[in-house]
Amino acid sequence: MTNTNPTETVEQKQRLWYLKPAAEWNEALPIGNGRLGAMIFGGITEEKLQLNEDSVWYGGPRDRNNEDALAHLPEIRKLIMEGRLKEAEALAGMTMAGLPESQRHYLPLGDLLISFDRHEKAEDYVRELDLERGVSRVSYRIGDVRYIRELFASYPDQAIMMRISADKKGAISLKARFNRRNWRYMEKTEKWGQQGLVMQGECGGKGGSSFCAIVKALPEGGGCKTIGEYLLVENADAVTLMLAAGSTFRHPDPVLYGKRQLEELSQVSYAELLARHVKDYFALFGRVTLRLPDSPGKNALPTDERLKRFREGEEDNGLIQMYFQFGRYLLISCSRPGSLPANLQGIWNDSFTPPWDSKFTININTQMNYWPAENCNLSECHEPLFDLLERMREPGRVTASVMYGCRGFTAHHNTDIWADTAPQDTYLPASFWPMGAAWLCLHLWEHYRFSQDRYFLARAYETMKEAALFLLDYLIEDNEGRLMTCPSVSPENSYRLPNGETGVLCAGATMDFQIIEALFDACIRSGEIIERDEAFREELAAALKRLPKPQIGRHGQIQEWMEDYEEVEPGHRHISHLFGLYPGEGINVDSTPELAAAARTTLERRLANGGGHTGWSRAWIINFWARLLDADKAYENVRAMLHHSTLPNLFDNHPPFQIDGNFGGTAGIAEMLLQSHSGLIRLLPALPDSWSDGEVRGLRARGGFTLNFTWTKGQVTEAVVTCAGSGPCRLEAPGLDPVSFEGEAGRSYTFTKRMSDEITP
Repeated sequence: MTNTNPTETVEQKQRLWYLKPAAEWNEALPIGNGRLGAMIFGGITEEKLQLNEDSVWYGGPRDRNNEDALAHLPEIRKLIMEGRLKEAEALAGMTMAGLPESQRHYLPLGDLLISFDRHEKAEDYVRELDLERGVSRVSYRIGDVRYIRELFASYPDQAIMMRISADKKGAISLKARFNRRNWRYMEKTEKWGQQGLVMQGECGGKGGSSFCAIVKALPEGGGCKTIGEYLLVENADAVTLMLAAGSTFRHPDPVLYGKRQLEELSQVSYAELLARHVKDYFALFGRVTLRLPDSPGKNALPTDERLKRFREGEEDNGLIQMYFQFGRYLLISCSRPGSLPANLQGIWNDSFTPPWDSKFTININTQMNYWPAENCNLSECHEPLFDLLERMREPGRVTASVMYGCRGFTAHHNTDIWADTAPQDTYLPASFWPMGAAWLCLHLWEHYRFSQDRYFLARAYETMKEAALFLLDYLIEDNEGRLMTCPSVSPENSYRLPNGETGVLCAGATMDFQIIEALFDACIRSGEIIERDEAFREELAAALKRLPKPQIGRHGQIQEWMEDYEEVEPGHRHISHLFGLYPGEGINVDSTPELAAAARTTLERRLANGGGHTGWSRAWIINFWARLLDADKAYENVRAMLHHSTLPNLFDNHPPFQIDGNFGGTAGIAEMLLQSHSGLIRLLPALPDSWSDGEVRGLRARGGFTLNFTWTKGQVTEAVVTCAGSGPCRLEAPGLDPVSFEGEAGRSYTFTKRMSDEITP
């Protein structure tokens, strides 16, 4: 082993590209800067940018906690314990439901519609999204004139830029306007001098925000004017359109703020704006590269054709590489420091009544959005989730007290822009599940494990502690002396009693105890690290001894509930009882082989009964098989993801579009290449035969390590470990001798095939 300096990642050429404009939203290409996003259609005579701003939600904050919940909680618990499910569920539906039932929902900002004056047939058309630079491009020729549009959403400048150019002077004339379709009556567009338009309006609902979108044209040559609701550019050589947007969620006067912003940006050249964007974006994207065996001839095919051939059974490792990096691109584009976290659609939503309200669904979907944040080296993109979690603490304390008479804070299976923690809907299989905050808090612990940032841990500890405090109060004792959650559910599944009655409310779902065990353990370990709360740690340790352990049922499966109930839907999309396998760590092929075998049986039963039929569920399954070290099954489900659950623009198809599948799929591919959850860094733990040769640079491991490694014929030939902090490191990989060493902060260590594990400082 030798010491080396950290090496910089090399660029890789990755792009989505197509030979025709998008015919529908699911073919359009996304750009975003965390807060502001657009879907680009790339039309020739009519361009459409469907716009979103992350704080444009219907309505304002409300206290929806049902004050009848606490008074009836003992009766609900008694009915559940006695097996009188229908009575318990009827009473819970009246006394525990939020008032009103629904939280707030996400809205589109609107559309920017651009019409061009040339209508002749276009040739040599290409529409693309450059993943390396975070830039979308449309290029075509009409007659003897080549037209190019370049678009990006800048994080440093907090605006969307669109530059339209031609290789002939005076060839660009266009008119642009805002549109909000069926909600058009809620807004108005005004002129901003002769070069801009301002659309503004109310989000609606009591206490809702006001919003605005502003566009400004900077023509080169030609003229520019505003008429009615239109912005006109005539006979220009080129034109840059700048777009800003915001709401009163962040700024008391978003119009004034946006105008000042665009005035300042107008003084900066387009070349400089582009350079600032690319530098900022690539600083994140360029940290990780993945190279798999080539698929000859595939790079010459447009993305939709590659996807079509892949579905027909062809191999295309380049498409898998692109899918992996597209997931990283999406996280960079929809979750940056200062933005709201990625919702069910990231930030890209075109519906005023979106599926599941395009909220933050926290019984898996929001969490899955952030599975690739740490191991795929995008730690900063995790921050918006932590910000929302902090805002949830105060309303979560009210929910904990009013509904359950508990200390600490809690949340159910959804939250919204206002950090609402009361139950969402009266959907019995999901609504009355008070584990959402606890699961989110585990992301704080994971961030520490990857970063080794003790200052962060000292702040995050209080949040984790408060979620654990709620659970200590919420747990009740059953007749065997075990601590149980009641009422709860196993999201979002139903069970059948021996008498044929079906139910969802229960006393103790397996997932609950896996989450509680993980959170209590995280609090204990955190308290030890920051030397705080010894008495509280002892209380948690005592409770841990009384939690039920995972049970193996009559089919050889992990039981989903404390009793070995039959599932009403054996192929259900949620596989919550395998939380301990992934993202948890309680089920492990090395330390709990019997549970790992039962987890395998659980997966096989789910899939045999039609499981994996939603995109995000299929993504979860990839991660499960990777943790079980089954390369063939993991790869089979990567293929199934692209075959069944991927849209032409590579968005995940639930159906409809839901972004968690993209993030879960990216995390799953990373998990096939590197795992670090059991105190051991394991390289190529689930490598399929078709990935026999390759290279990874920049993946992260728990303990504060960054890994670069190459492999040939499934054997690692070189691995470089770079340490963010000082501490022990254990590494195993096919082709390398196992090594254990004490890493030094800022140092890199190189291991080559079958070297001795002796350490030379």
